[in-house]
Amino acid sequence: MTKKDTDKTMAPPEHVAIIMDGNGRWAEARGLTRFHGHSEGAKSARTAVESAIKYKIRYLTLYSFSSENWKRPQTEINDLMGLLRSYLENEMKTLVENGIRLRVIGERADLGEDIVELIQECEEGTSQNKTLDLFIALSYGGRYEITEAARQLAIEVKEGNIESTDINEEIFSKHLYTRGVPDPDLIIRTSGEKRVSNFLLWQLAYSELVFSDTLWPDFSEADFKKALSEFYLRDRRFGS
Repeated sequence: MTKKDTDKTMAPPEHVAIIMDGNGRWAEARGLTRFHGHSEGAKSARTAVESAIKYKIRYLTLYSFSSENWKRPQTEINDLMGLLRSYLENEMKTLVENGIRLRVIGERADLGEDIVELIQECEEGTSQNKTLDLFIALSYGGRYEITEAARQLAIEVKEGNIESTDINEEIFSKHLYTRGVPDPDLIIRTSGEKRVSNFLLWQLAYSELVFSDTLWPDFSEADFKKALSEFYLRDRRFGS
């Protein structure tokens, strides 16, 4: 292998996405409430952000709350929204100091007005940061995202703004939540489950998938580094 090939292989992934799974099982194994699991999971999210910056990842997407999660017990939903509210209220200074731009993707209409306002404040307050773009997938569903993009394009065709024959993958991508952002190079799922759970279905077409047995509250920098090491061993051919 030439030095050029080695350099290409060892380049860090530009975009890492994580399906954060296992909070409930972590808490159950310790005789704790699910709230404790989610609270510890929030600490692991902070570790993932710090690791992403350390290993020079440019974009990090965390799957925080899916559209299907609304089916969970109301008490658990309230706990999760409370943790989110606390994060948005208290982390602005830290985000700015570390050059982190916060961006939330998902269906905001289902969220409380106060949370939507906090999201907008954090997005605006961090919009000039350039070290890491942190995407939080919140009330997010991949099928809904694709369906909504198709609906928007149908409206544009109906209004005469574009021709149906003009629609291609590039134009379609511009109607997704992640428009303007490179697709994930690496997707990590914790807790030993091996499925994508309606996450970034369009964007993961050529992503490398790494499945970790670690429950999310135990996910450490060492686990993050291990996933990166596995990524570096992959031969990415993009279908060629």
